[in-house]
Amino acid sequence: MRSTPEILKKVRELEIKSKKLAKDLFSGEYHSAFKGKGMSFKEVREYAAGDDVRFIDWNVSARFGHPFSKIFEEERELTVMLLVDISNSSLFGTHYGLKRDVATEIAAVLAFSAVSNGDKVGAIFYSDKVEMYIAPKKGRQHALYIVREILSLEAKGKGTRLSTALKYFTNAIRQSSIAFVLSDFIDANYEDALRVAGKKHDLIGIRIYDQMDQALPDAGLMQLMDAETGLTQWVDTGSAFVRKKYEEHFFKATAYCLGVFKKSGSDLLHIKTGDDYVKVLQRFFKSRISPHGASHSL
Repeated sequence: MRSTPEILKKVRELEIKSKKLAKDLFSGEYHSAFKGKGMSFKEVREYAAGDDVRFIDWNVSARFGHPFSKIFEEERELTVMLLVDISNSSLFGTHYGLKRDVATEIAAVLAFSAVSNGDKVGAIFYSDKVEMYIAPKKGRQHALYIVREILSLEAKGKGTRLSTALKYFTNAIRQSSIAFVLSDFIDANYEDALRVAGKKHDLIGIRIYDQMDQALPDAGLMQLMDAETGLTQWVDTGSAFVRKKYEEHFFKATAYCLGVFKKSGSDLLHIKTGDDYVKVLQRFFKSRISPHGASHSL
């Protein structure tokens, strides 16, 4: 575990890096990508040709004998939530640092992008239970607090259960928000919770994986340990069959994850440790702005 001076030094480094990225790289793209997501009721007026029939106020229409439409206005601020997986599997990494380190950097960039746009940002840190909830607020100090907690918090839970975090999120945040889920998604049975959360919130999954999550090296007999159960086993990585089965397992998990996000109408980004996550985020934000953007484009 890092000492307090180390954590504060790292927080400062991340603030400098994240602010620069938020300013130089996302200039306007972040907010444009999610424009119109925060809508609040303004008034009702008589129905006019072209009004969306989904927004007819049936109670008022019945009272006056002809149709009235609900009018909404865009809220000036958005609420951004970061759901960060801090389970033990996030403490794995080979060549380019830990998955947790990458998640921390991305969360910092998103938090500072939010506060620099005057938006509120909050966080849920989870393992197989909710480890910590930070209610959304505005401001630099609040973003720094979130980053500090990501760096210092240690999971008490032993496994990963995204469904628990999503259910908590759905109950805790009543208004529509933008939610980024940062995880390696080594998990299952979160389809229902994702579908329910995806109906109310704009969900974006960011799947962070290490090259050794995907493929074993040809290195003979290796002892591998499950980071979450602590169980160890000897694996013959010299066997082409063993390596193929290992890779198949990774792509099966990938397909499951993709399918679940697609069904819920949510987006999923893939980032390998060592990849340029800034380019991945930029491409995603731009796809949201473009008329031919991502599946959840506006």
